Amino acid sequence: MKRILTILFSVFVAFGANAATLINDTEIEKQITEIIKPVAIAADIPESRLKIYIVNDNDFNAFVRGGEDIFVYTGLLKQIKNPNALRAVIAHELGHTIGGHMVQMSQRMHDEMVRTLIIQALGVGLMVAGGNPTAGVGVMAGASGIAQQSMLSFSRDEERMADDMAVDLMVKANKDPNGLITVFEQMREMHGAIESKLNPNRINHPLTNERINNTKTKISKLKKVPTASADKTANENANYEILRAKLIGYLDNDKSVITKYPYSNKSDAAIYARAIANMRGGDLKTAKTGTQTLIKRHPNNPYFYELLGDIEYQFGAYDDSVNAYEKSLQLSKNAPQIETALALVLSERNKPGDKQRATELSKRVILTEPSPLAYWILARVTVDGESDWAMAEFYNMNGDKANAHKYAKKAQQKSKKNSPEYIKSGDILKK
Repeated sequence: MKRILTILFSVFVAFGANAATLINDTEIEKQITEIIKPVAIAADIPESRLKIYIVNDNDFNAFVRGGEDIFVYTGLLKQIKNPNALRAVIAHELGHTIGGHMVQMSQRMHDEMVRTLIIQALGVGLMVAGGNPTAGVGVMAGASGIAQQSMLSFSRDEERMADDMAVDLMVKANKDPNGLITVFEQMREMHGAIESKLNPNRINHPLTNERINNTKTKISKLKKVPTASADKTANENANYEILRAKLIGYLDNDKSVITKYPYSNKSDAAIYARAIANMRGGDLKTAKTGTQTLIKRHPNNPYFYELLGDIEYQFGAYDDSVNAYEKSLQLSKNAPQIETALALVLSERNKPGDKQRATELSKRVILTEPSPLAYWILARVTVDGESDWAMAEFYNMNGDKANAHKYAKKAQQKSKKNSPEYIKSGDILKK
């Protein structure tokens, strides 16, 4: 049976020393962008430059790189209680950026190393892998004595400042800053027992109880605390539950999904999670029934049609899969992942006109959000120099220099000089 799950749901990129991965999903990225956008705008980040990266890791974590690239861990998304709490987490991380804390930390590290020469390994570094920007943040290791205490004290102060800035950003964005309290209370539930045994001067964050008290004090001094209408809050919460259900459906095992979303639960989120889990488990009939129920309830949701396209593809029903993906694209805007999925099915169906449509879709994706799969499909539906160039780009994005050069040479041999394929192949050969 054909399997498309990993290809369509996730484009994985090596991430840091622990080999975490990035997940590429149009629906989740758009939902998170909508949640985060108000505080990002409040932090003077233009909407057009805001980029969300989803890190496939169970840590309760998020961070911001460069002020515009926001990395959110799946562990945070699956555990955080509501979208306003998620917004508050990002406001805190943006607070670090506004305060220039990463730059200050680097300078402080340098100063302490020069002054004491006893820190063995400190650093804040960036890593780029697979052609996509990812970041690995260096950690403190092997430090001791005065320098270590100075660094920990510095970090705790920065966390306090970021908490303070998070409240300011939430208020500026006209969002309830109590979302930060929700996060801290959840952190206390998770780690309170451990924190009670820690020396507060030996950790790099203030204790959670202190952060709760500081934030409550800050909020109590506000002239007005922003609040959202009950209807708006309910709608945002429902959309967030759909997001979480999709992640859980794809990333958790079948037993865990059913435990969290038993069949007695008839909510959209529960049906979505179970449909995805059933598809992953090969029960396509049940998966299709659940997806069709969602489409009947929400005929204008593009992502339910996307899931139907995935299921029909696995059934081998290419015509129905194409129809579902086309409907999904009609209802969505800027959906490179769905365009890639449709191009892949068209390349396999191979009816008259399919290769032309798949070529058009692949090239559009390459212009907006290039991926190895888009190049692979383009190589499949084109010929001669264009096909070889696309394969060269595929291998280049995957870090396979030998095959990238092999196909780039073939592309140049088959292409006219000064043609786009010839020039781009030459660029690959220079690497």
